[in-house]
Amino acid sequence: MIVSKHSGTGGSLRADALGPFDSAVMAVAGCGPAYTIAGTFPALIAAVGVAGPAVFLYCVIPVLGIALAFRHLGRLDPNAGASYAWVARSLHPFLGFLSGWALVVSATVFMASSALPAGAATLSLFGPGAAGDTVLATAVGAGWFLLMAAVVMLGARISAHAQTIITGTQLVLLVGFAVAALSKGGSVADFSLSWFGFGHFDGQHHFVTGALIAVFAFWGWDVTSNLAEETRGGRRSSGFGGVIGVLTCFALFVVFIIAVNILVGADAVRQNPGAFLSVLGDAVWPGWGGRLLVLAVLLSTVATLETSLIQATRTLFAMGRDRTLHQAFGRIHPRRQAPWTATVVVAGVALVFTVAVNLGDGPGLVADAVSGVGLLICFYYSLAAFSAVAVHRKQLLTSTGSLFLIGVWPLCGGLFMSWIFVQSLTELGTAALSIGLGALVLGCLPMLRSWFLGSSYFQPSRLDAERAQKVDASYGVMDLGSSRAAAGQPEELLTDF
Repeated sequence: MIVSKHSGTGGSLRADALGPFDSAVMAVAGCGPAYTIAGTFPALIAAVGVAGPAVFLYCVIPVLGIALAFRHLGRLDPNAGASYAWVARSLHPFLGFLSGWALVVSATVFMASSALPAGAATLSLFGPGAAGDTVLATAVGAGWFLLMAAVVMLGARISAHAQTIITGTQLVLLVGFAVAALSKGGSVADFSLSWFGFGHFDGQHHFVTGALIAVFAFWGWDVTSNLAEETRGGRRSSGFGGVIGVLTCFALFVVFIIAVNILVGADAVRQNPGAFLSVLGDAVWPGWGGRLLVLAVLLSTVATLETSLIQATRTLFAMGRDRTLHQAFGRIHPRRQAPWTATVVVAGVALVFTVAVNLGDGPGLVADAVSGVGLLICFYYSLAAFSAVAVHRKQLLTSTGSLFLIGVWPLCGGLFMSWIFVQSLTELGTAALSIGLGALVLGCLPMLRSWFLGSSYFQPSRLDAERAQKVDASYGVMDLGSSRAAAGQPEELLTDF
């Protein structure tokens, strides 16, 4: 059994738990294509109408730039904390801590807002009337969440096996439905290339609103970076699954938003957003199409609950390991090699939020939470992109490919995320801003406490891409993790970058 090079407070993560294929599956599951279609398409269509394909097209380009940044940073330092560790070692530890904090808050809020849809989707399979019972749907959703928490507690390998089954079934349903939908032809409108242009946007306000929704829709693929310490060949394959996940989900999102435009129409979605999925399903496969789509949504929601929990717990584990939060978060189950303390805490907090959100002002609070989470995603994505450019600045002019793939594309992705973040400050309501910005302000409290206590996280060794490449050439390997530890190579090579 191989263990990670990063030693935790109470043990180490298992370094051979996942393979490259598992990483790609996790990335797709993290984006949750069916859940996203059901949960964000009504809001997106309400904001931009038939211009949904354009929003996804113009947002996937910078998101791919961010994915490339994660890939390049992960090749230098496979770390369960991902942006939390990278930003600290390339820009500033304060920014790094807030990046990790933003991810933990985003994942926790998302899990709280996803339990009700999971419960409602489950109940709707047995009858449309049962799904309207908020209390019952919340209880069923909480049950799904507890089941996923148990799977995560069993370790990354069991989580990956579960995701292969759940996400594979989801993709089969979605791809089959997409093919059938496109073969139907337009019943409400004919396909138009103008849907990919700027002509249908009613000013910058609508594009910014739609882009913030699209950024949230793509979010989740970076779970592969949080699992890098537990992936075989962590440096060689780092981030590759994330790129595959983004491209796969982009293709599904565009096909389905086109299907909505030609088979249902934007006006019908605006008038009855809650039922658009059933209408779309019946338009493609009358009688049982809607129920199959609901099944896909259920599978997707359960999958994203698991990946969100993984992201939050691995980031908290890295924080506990660095003692920027209580060291208990860095404890590993001795047999399962999973961060059990972090899992228990996150699951408990998310369940409390679930009850509070869904039995209170559910729909309104969920909408504000999604917008607030979008701000946090833009925040830590942009910092990761800038980190990648800063770390590789000496290599950017060595070739055209390096300049574009490591410099220009990630930089443009980071600038786009920063622009969306700034523009959204004037567009969002008080509740959404309170969730997004309030979370960052709240994160300053544990950050300053650990700084005053003298955590070594705040005196980091700098990430050095040039040195890493020289060491790689010297040893003839690309994975500085478990392979070097097993070969008895100097410990400083395992920690300096």
